[in-house]
Formats: sequence, C-alpha cells, structure tokens
Amino acid sequence: MGHALKHSLTSPQDYLAAEEQAMHKHEYVQGEVYAMAGASERHNRIALNIAFHLRAATRGSPCRAFMADMKLRVAAHDAFYYPDAMLVCDPDDAHPIYKTTPCFIAEVMSPATASIDQREKLLAYRALPSLRYYLLTDSERVYARLYSREADGAWYQRELDASDSLTLRCGPCEIPLCLDDLYEDTGLLVP
Repeated sequence: MGHALKHSLTSPQDYLAAEEQAMHKHEYVQGEVYAMAGASERHNRIALNIAFHLRAATRGSPCRAFMADMKLRVAAHDAFYYPDAMLVCDPDDAHPIYKTTPCFIAEVMSPATASIDQREKLLAYRALPSLRYYLLTDSERVYARLYSREADGAWYQRELDASDSLTLRCGPCEIPLCLDDLYEDTGLLVP
C-alpha cells in the first residue's frame, strides 16, 4: 500500500524569496508554485510589440510599461503572475519586485497557456480595481480579444478585426493599437 505524502503550501514570502534566486520563472496561486514554460519567438515578438507601443505612448508620463519579468500581485486571489505586458500609472505602486495596480495587462496565448489566460487569469485580473483593459492575443494566428471595464464597472469584450483601431486610456496617456501593431514582424499577416 502506498503512503500519502504531506503536501505543504508555500507562503507568499517564501515564494518571493525563492523566486529571487530561481533560474526560471514561476507563478504563484494560493500557495501552489507553477513553473512557466518557455515562449516561442513569435510569442516574444508580439509581447515586445505591445510593450514597445506602451512605452512609446507613455514617455514623459507617470505611467510605466513592463514586460514579462515584472510580477503582478493579485491579493484578492492570493496570486503572483508574470503578464506578458503591463502598464501601471499609479505613482504609489512602487514595489521593486511586483506591481499591484495595472490599468492594462496583455497576455500572448500559446497552446500551452490559452486556457489559463482565458479563464484563471481573466478572473483574477478582473478582481483588480485599477484594471481597465485586458488584451489577449494569439501567437499561432491573427486574433485578439479586448476586455474593457467601463465607467459603470461593467466588463465588455470584443474581438478585433483588421479595420479596428483601439485607443487605450490609462492615466494621462492615450495608447493607439491595431492588429498590425500587435503582429508586426511576426510572419502572421493581418487579413
């Protein structure tokens, strides 16, 4: 007969301490630590395209663009994630290891991450009072879906097509984005 092993959960403090020394990134959800898979070149290009447009639109403003290596803490879900791109406009969100008040988050979906990005992270991210936009892009085909929170607090979603041009409004910044911006130099052609 097999013996049951006691499984102990990791505290947020232990996770953060271990993550500082780790050779690979891990996400944290309610005491469980999950190794992150590597990303493809196309995934990286899409994330970089998004971060580039965020950074270009926010130069000289209090907003700060981050990419892939900055953790996001979602206290309401007892979680730490590494969004592919994130924009923070709250000057009080100054922790050097993680951020807590993004107004925009983008995730680039791959076959391995799509279900987590569309369910777990969607639910967790929407719990952030500061979040106004959550953008999902696909790394295998031209596809993007934007979730946006309106002034009344309701969330809306829309799939982007080739004719759509978005203007994201975070803090004092207006960030224009379209599918061509997201998929530039990826080998995927916007129809």
